[in-house]
Amino acid sequence: MVERMRQRPTTLAVVLLVAVTAAWGSTFVLVKEAVGHLPVTSFLALRFLLATGVLVAIRPGTLFRLGRREWVEGALLGLALTAGYLLQTDGLRSTPAAVSGFITGLEVVLTPILGWVLLRHRLRPLTWAAVGLATVGLALMSLHGAALGTGELLTLASAACFALQIVGLGRWSSGLDVYGVATVQLLTVGLLSLAVALPGGVVVPTNATDWTAILVTALAATAFAFVVQTWAQSLISPTRAAIVFTLEPLFAAAVAFIAGERLGWPLLVGGFLVVAAMFLVDARAKPGLAR
Repeated sequence: MVERMRQRPTTLAVVLLVAVTAAWGSTFVLVKEAVGHLPVTSFLALRFLLATGVLVAIRPGTLFRLGRREWVEGALLGLALTAGYLLQTDGLRSTPAAVSGFITGLEVVLTPILGWVLLRHRLRPLTWAAVGLATVGLALMSLHGAALGTGELLTLASAACFALQIVGLGRWSSGLDVYGVATVQLLTVGLLSLAVALPGGVVVPTNATDWTAILVTALAATAFAFVVQTWAQSLISPTRAAIVFTLEPLFAAAVAFIAGERLGWPLLVGGFLVVAAMFLVDARAKPGLAR
């Protein structure tokens, strides 16, 4: 089976993206717990600088071999990631992990819309139907009275930033040094988070639980995840990659439930509509065909 996947790199790319999605989805609860004790910027600086250090240790010369294009495009993608993670992690302070996972999953719906706005990709009518479904689902999950809560709004903004990174990666990843660009992205997030954290001082964890959250997110959900994502998106379209990411909120909700978070009917129905919207985005797309 492994040999067959090696002969079909797009299949292997999808399988590994599913593993990445599981890593991302399973860490919402860990991150929520950690940022209850640590400033968001300190958590992100430690997470991403540790992940960068791991990648550099594995390939010590990787950053020195990069050209100007890899550095510029990797830094721009890292800038989008920085905004996304700052917003998402801050939003997690006041948003249940399962809700945060579903709202973050809206990146799947936002990806083709940003592709249309920025790259003039054709936008199908089904995409607009998906936007409508996602809006209703978001309202069911997150409305408090007549307005979205601050945490939900921050998470929604983070989904737009992650969608921007997916679109940019799909545009630029082909022909680049995959490992090097992934390292530059993580280095950018780490340094920018550190710069924001420094005025108030970087807070270092003092207990095993917070260090576990940093280590797990740094290794599985960052170092491994972004190398795989950068490589996979050099083989498959941004929309197809985004569709794989529809599994992320399901993993997040499952782990949140196991951890004791209550999942009421508004969250379940709203989450179902959001996931339906994600699949609707790619309902008629031909597998393996770039848009």
